[in-house]
Amino acid sequence: MDNPSDPQCQHLVSPEYKNFILSILIVFGILFSYLPQHHRIISLKSSFGISPYFVLLGTTSGSSAVANVVSQQQSLQDVSCCKDVSGLACFAGLLGIFQVATQCLCFFTILLLFVLYFPRDQSTPSPVPPETARNDAPSYRTALIVAVLCILHALVMLISTTAIGLHRPGSLQSWSNFCGILAAVLSSIQYFPQIYTTLRLRCVGSLSIPMMCIQTPGSLVWAGSLAARLGGKGWSTWGVLIVTACLQGTLLVLGVFFEYLGPNKGHSHHLDKGGSSDGHVEEDEREEELPSEETPLLRNQ
Repeated sequence: MDNPSDPQCQHLVSPEYKNFILSILIVFGILFSYLPQHHRIISLKSSFGISPYFVLLGTTSGSSAVANVVSQQQSLQDVSCCKDVSGLACFAGLLGIFQVATQCLCFFTILLLFVLYFPRDQSTPSPVPPETARNDAPSYRTALIVAVLCILHALVMLISTTAIGLHRPGSLQSWSNFCGILAAVLSSIQYFPQIYTTLRLRCVGSLSIPMMCIQTPGSLVWAGSLAARLGGKGWSTWGVLIVTACLQGTLLVLGVFFEYLGPNKGHSHHLDKGGSSDGHVEEDEREEELPSEETPLLRNQ
């Protein structure tokens, strides 16, 4: 329909095509940015080096961000306009929701892969030097608890948003702001456990540097797109992306240093499918087998 009855739906009939195309590119950019992390965990068959608390806070932050954008006044208005505008115009109005939902889904995929490929054999040699290994490594039980908490949090966000929308629609904007602040706090705290883990291990492990290279500037572009769509009232939605970009940039600098510049550079490249180093152990075994001046003539001596 070209002439919607509600004047507030007029912006969907004649959308800004530059912002429309940019929004679509952002959706595909979000998917593309997470693929290196998914591929790295699957190819290494290990989630070594990824902090469970990083996964917990990131996943719950994504669920909170979805609840935030869905309950935004502008988002609700765009959804209600779908009955008066064409399918393409409706799709354009829902792109902001699709973007946040795509990021949440991608992080839930990381959660699934993190639990599925979590190192369970504590006797497996560590891919980092022995002096950096500690006994405070998270257990598989911790990974399972993280998964349960993430699922419960997503259910609470879904039920609460639905209940407030049905019974107290006037409070939806306040609920949206609360969810946005919660998402911002969680995403801000999210990177501190991972930064600590990366500093402790002195390697990136299964953490993907290409993912961070794409997402750090991409988050700023995404924040600009959402700010143009939601305006100043949507500060709790796009503000979290600016905070995330700054903290992820810090983690990216640490990852690049340990991977390419630090004294233990390249250690994560020796991760095999079991989460151990594939080169150093075999070299040590070969050195032990080679005879020397002190090697006895009879092995049983």
